Amino acid sequence: MFLYTQIMRKSVSVAAVFSVLAWTQASARADEILVSAAASLTDVLKEISGGYQSKSKHTTKFNFGPSNGLARQIEEGAPVDIFFSADLAQMDTLDKNGRLEPGTRKNLLSNQLVIIVPADSKLAISSPKDLLKPDVKKIALAEPASVPVGVYSSKYLTDEGLWEQVKPKVVPVQDVRATLASVESGNVEAGFVYKTDVAISKKVKIVYEVPIDKGPKITYPVAIVKESKRKDAARDFMNHLLSPAAKEAFKKYGFVVLD
Repeated sequence: MFLYTQIMRKSVSVAAVFSVLAWTQASARADEILVSAAASLTDVLKEISGGYQSKSKHTTKFNFGPSNGLARQIEEGAPVDIFFSADLAQMDTLDKNGRLEPGTRKNLLSNQLVIIVPADSKLAISSPKDLLKPDVKKIALAEPASVPVGVYSSKYLTDEGLWEQVKPKVVPVQDVRATLASVESGNVEAGFVYKTDVAISKKVKIVYEVPIDKGPKITYPVAIVKESKRKDAARDFMNHLLSPAAKEAFKKYGFVVLD
């Protein structure tokens, strides 16, 4: 009986050691992936991440903001694994400077510019020329010199011959979500955002959609950052972003998925 008890104790002890080792190895393989992404991707990426984390050992953490600011952080050495931009210019700069993992860059999404007003607004805006009306005193716009949605919008107004007239009314804000908040609050009469941003708010309404063939081509590229310390985990999440489930989520939020 004594010998049997001793053997059982040793067996339990060995099993416990193997259990600890297995848990340690599994923990070591699990990584937290840091994704720097354009503010307009906030809601859809949170949903996609939820589905990913329910099936993967890895977890995701997001840093949302204006694409130009996020790109600058990467240039300055911020520990980012994946960059998801709202325009090509920011990604092109990082690519040129050797900041991207070769072969990982993909042009994944497109979007559409719209003009929005508060949901209870009586303003009649049926074309961009209506922004010149005296009733439209302030127009919220993400920084037109650097933030993608602001750059897209100012270019569109320039092409329409309206930018110089509209410019004095522009209230520059941090990013597209700040534009949305400004219009929701009624602090401005109108604003330019992406069509996908309107889907998350009941406090604004679209009064004009910029025709896709007239507006600037909007492209969202995504890539793994070369200095990432978690490239295998980053590739795993990138594959998920390209999966049918993720593409359906993007479409649900109003994005156009590029082939």
